[in-house]
Amino acid sequence: MQEILEKIGRFTLHVFEHVGVIAILFIQTLRQLPKINRKLTIVQMAHLGVDSLPIVSLTLLFAGMVMTLQIVDILLRYGAQSTLGGIMSVGMGRELGPILTGVVVAGRCGAAMTAEIGTMKVTEQIDALRCMATDPVAYLVVPRFAACIIMVPILALYGYIIGTGGGYVVSTFLAGLTTYTYINSIEIFTAVSDVVYGMIKAMFFGGIISLIACHEGMHCKSGAEGVGQATTRSVVTSIIFIFICNYLLSIILY
Repeated sequence: MQEILEKIGRFTLHVFEHVGVIAILFIQTLRQLPKINRKLTIVQMAHLGVDSLPIVSLTLLFAGMVMTLQIVDILLRYGAQSTLGGIMSVGMGRELGPILTGVVVAGRCGAAMTAEIGTMKVTEQIDALRCMATDPVAYLVVPRFAACIIMVPILALYGYIIGTGGGYVVSTFLAGLTTYTYINSIEIFTAVSDVVYGMIKAMFFGGIISLIACHEGMHCKSGAEGVGQATTRSVVTSIIFIFICNYLLSIILY
């Protein structure tokens, strides 16, 4: 019993230590934000946003289609098919859109950021930046942080549209609902706040992904194995913190 409690205690201390280090990096990033390199930020925005459109499209499209497929029979059984569009719209706007977009970006872009910065750490390029009087946080972290908090909400909005569109395809072509019924349900049940709050969530998710990815990259161990381990930790930690943050933001916003 004592051994189990010791393991729980060590794990808890490790989590709080990790949160503290990320918080310090966040403060350093905010301080360096006025010195942002616009050219590097635009490059990162293109990498995070435009290059992520295909995988976000596929993920949210089929998520919307599957979700509709699962609930449409139940709604038809109880004569509530007129609420299908609203359910899909609210679900995509509040939860599925931001969450799935965050997970996709963490897996695709978070891993890439960690691997890139980790390789720079292993090859001593970060030390070279310090020798040239260049702050690594300002040069590496700030552009990625800014790009994430800008592009992830935009991707979440795009994912909301795609996911709701996937629900429309299933509801009209497979379930036999009319276009008017689906769209009218969206207009009745969906408030602007449902989508806006989802984008606010996505902005927080983007910040979490960028900070964790950059932290893991800048503190990875030497060698190819160290970079691989840092990349894995980055993705896993980002996804865990995204779900925790989603719960806390849901309590605050809704």
